[in-house]
Amino acid sequence: MHNIFKTTLLSVCCFTVGSLLAQRSGNPIFPGWYADPEAAVFGKTFWVYPTYSDKYEKQVFFDAFSSPDLVHWKKHPHILDSSAVKWAHKAMWAPAIVAKDGRYYFFFGANDIQSDQEYGGIGVAVSDQPGGPFKDYLGKPLVDKFHNGAQPIDQFVFHDRDGKYYLIYGGWRHCNIARLKDDFTGFIPFEDGTTFKEITPGQYVEGPYMFVRNNKYYFMWSEGGWTGPDYSVAYAMSDSPFGPFTRIGKILQQDTAVATGAGHHSIIRVPGKDEWYIVYHRRPLTEKDGNARVTCIDRMQFDEKGFIRPIVITREGVKAVRIR
Repeated sequence: MHNIFKTTLLSVCCFTVGSLLAQRSGNPIFPGWYADPEAAVFGKTFWVYPTYSDKYEKQVFFDAFSSPDLVHWKKHPHILDSSAVKWAHKAMWAPAIVAKDGRYYFFFGANDIQSDQEYGGIGVAVSDQPGGPFKDYLGKPLVDKFHNGAQPIDQFVFHDRDGKYYLIYGGWRHCNIARLKDDFTGFIPFEDGTTFKEITPGQYVEGPYMFVRNNKYYFMWSEGGWTGPDYSVAYAMSDSPFGPFTRIGKILQQDTAVATGAGHHSIIRVPGKDEWYIVYHRRPLTEKDGNARVTCIDRMQFDEKGFIRPIVITREGVKAVRIR
């Protein structure tokens, strides 16, 4: 009887501990080399849309991942690939997604153009479902030229409180903002006649992201080199989406005991709560290849003045959370 009781107790304890451990996401949150994650909430489901991290010539499709609780993730393979975008032939990356009027608009960079003489830039695809399949929306890039020195990559779509949509984008240490037309087929010029306004803060490199909390606009971006250990995320705050944005400091960077190259992120806010998460990529300590990047998630918190506290990157990830 003693042995039976002991065995039963051990089984119960192991089950309880295992159940508790299973309720954390772990990092990375799903297997495979993925980077530049765009996080979104549609209904009661969390979504992550990353770059497939490989050589540019192989980086010609997107997978998506969905979760009811940030812990259990389902893969949706090949929601978009270059066969559906005739003008894209390599380096499809850093997606952004927005839902509008029952459709899902998927913005992406393609071809890694290095000048206005090359064809490529920022494209748009559309689907009736967040898991695709997506098809090319315009049949051509939405942005195909360098404006204000910004390479047309790393696009983010910001939906402001007044209902306006803006495209915020840019590599090569320049960042632009432009107001999108309601149907996302182009842009509406600003009152001064310009279409692309530069909002580049100090030390900006790429990967812009914007959100609003307590009437403040938080503008975030990546610094350093994406293949190196110094890749990181910094931020600024303003009363307007146009800035001015004065750099406050880094909030996400490597921890040499956990991972290197932590950067190019997005943010999840749990609907109806002041509860925030940062989704980002980083490089495992065992890896040196620039493309060996994995997607991770950790808590993001604020101090009493509204400043973002430095992120603690973890192996454990986050606890399960459901949208009510």
